[in-house]
Amino acid sequence: MIVTAHKARFTEPLRLSGGAVLPEFEIAYETYGELNAARSNAVLVCHALNASHHVAGTYAGDPDNVGWWDNMVGPGKPLDTDRFFVIGSNYIGSCFGSTGPASTNPATGKPWGADFPVVTVEDWVAAQARLADHLGIERFAAVMGGSIGAMQALQWTLDFPERVRHAIVIACTPRLTAQNIGFNEVARQAIMTDPDFHGGHYYDKGVVPARGLRIARMVGHITYLSDDAMMEKFGRALRRAAPGYDFEIDFEIESYLRYQADKFAGYFDANTYLRITKALDYFDPAARFGGDLAKAFAQAKADFLVVSFTSDWRFSPARSREIVRALLDSRRIVSYLEIDAPQGHDCFLLDDARYHGALRAYFRNMPL
Repeated sequence: MIVTAHKARFTEPLRLSGGAVLPEFEIAYETYGELNAARSNAVLVCHALNASHHVAGTYAGDPDNVGWWDNMVGPGKPLDTDRFFVIGSNYIGSCFGSTGPASTNPATGKPWGADFPVVTVEDWVAAQARLADHLGIERFAAVMGGSIGAMQALQWTLDFPERVRHAIVIACTPRLTAQNIGFNEVARQAIMTDPDFHGGHYYDKGVVPARGLRIARMVGHITYLSDDAMMEKFGRALRRAAPGYDFEIDFEIESYLRYQADKFAGYFDANTYLRITKALDYFDPAARFGGDLAKAFAQAKADFLVVSFTSDWRFSPARSREIVRALLDSRRIVSYLEIDAPQGHDCFLLDDARYHGALRAYFRNMPL
């Protein structure tokens, strides 16, 4: 499937949750499939931390650049683009085409850098609603995502309840635990204490805080995998014939983490990483309702599919069941699937026959 990236430009200011205002902004997006005559078959796919609007397919002349959820979205796949019109949207604050810290600040003519405001899941959804208006979509058949993408799907049902018929919420949590916030803070400190960070204005210096990004990625990547998956893949295998009794790479897991860290630091933006992790920390739809999640969901009108994975210790199944209980208490229609899979939080990205079969059946039975 050959796809094309697009950008939509919005000149009406967007007021953010933190009080700042974006005077104008762009959203990068892709579409797959065709919008039907009734405009009733649109599905919005919301991406997770280090992904983008490039959900599926490849670009002409770049066959190796495969969309991050290509195993889920496409002709004949669980989210079948022969039936649905799928939109992949890049959230604001990203480094993949939508307006973010590396974009030009119209007030200065220079990159925003550290002056780009902190954004929230609510802000992303508000911007996505502008994109839906731009595309002429009044109501989505479904909004779908995994991890922080699933948070966006939940937020859509609260902020725009009339515009979402189904929410597909995968590997999610209704709010981060103190431990999860702690992991994010370690990652942010690694970036902000890098000598090349320069208070977030490193673009002007022509440098990248690569050391901080590398550490942030290592910390994050460990949390996305389960202990069992790491042992099965790497165990205690050595890279050398025997321990070196130094601080070079001894174990295969060390080599893997360094490789992932180097790759990440080569394409991701540090200012974006700081803002995305803060958006994760701030997400808490029950906060405005005295911590009562059921009261928060009382305003939703969508039907829900919630999916969790047994080995996901970052956003554990217990947190998904918390969402399910609150939805039931608020008298929403909800289906829940808990998959026994060993790979950890990243399960939502992988091929699993039970998981993909359930999503395929859910979409197949969705009336348009």
